[in-house]
Amino acid sequence: MSLYEASIRVEHECPYREISERHPDLTIREWPLSDCQVLEITSETTPTDELLDEISRLGTILHESKGEDGYHVVTQSCLCSLEESIIDRFEEHNCLYQSPTIYRQGWEHYTVVAFDGDDIRELLGDLRSDREIELLSKTSISETQIPHSMLAPASQLFENLTDRQLAALQLALERGYYEQPRKTSLRDLTEQTAVARSTYEEHLRKAENKLLTNAGQFLRLVTATATSDPLEVEKTRQAKRAAE
Repeated sequence: MSLYEASIRVEHECPYREISERHPDLTIREWPLSDCQVLEITSETTPTDELLDEISRLGTILHESKGEDGYHVVTQSCLCSLEESIIDRFEEHNCLYQSPTIYRQGWEHYTVVAFDGDDIRELLGDLRSDREIELLSKTSISETQIPHSMLAPASQLFENLTDRQLAALQLALERGYYEQPRKTSLRDLTEQTAVARSTYEEHLRKAENKLLTNAGQFLRLVTATATSDPLEVEKTRQAKRAAE
């Protein structure tokens, strides 16, 4: 199975791109979440008052530091004011977005992975209809393992999980329920909550099921180029067919 990784840069109306254009020594990295986005903003030079003012209006500042290595800030911003996400258009053409988006010198840089080169060509044609776009690289990765950096965005991994299911999963993880050997039991976990054991277990099992289901599409991508069969599934299948 052939896989393709493409790197593109886009120019259109976007507040983050426009900031990077006004401040060419600035780099902005964006990680989208379900209802917001985390921005990492770095600069090798001391920020101007104008830049500091623009950054303060982007959202809530989570971290900020200034030193000999330059300026570094992390913010959390709301997606509600942005146009329809370009990432939705990637998905329409069967292209998987690989975060983060990088804004530098007036351009937005994206990396996508696709099973078919035609999907990438159709995506580029679609984007060119309403914005400036350049294909920087297109590489076949059929003979290599997909890089670990191509992980599922948190918004997709935890999609459709309720607050109680997330809380049940977090409690189990923090108390060592998934370690080997286990450091706690379902009974002990339930005693730390205000719900019945059956209710807690239901939240936990549903959370596990949804998480694995959401991760399935990315698991298939990660194993798509594997040539080994460590569990000898194919060998066993062939043996059963021969026996029949």
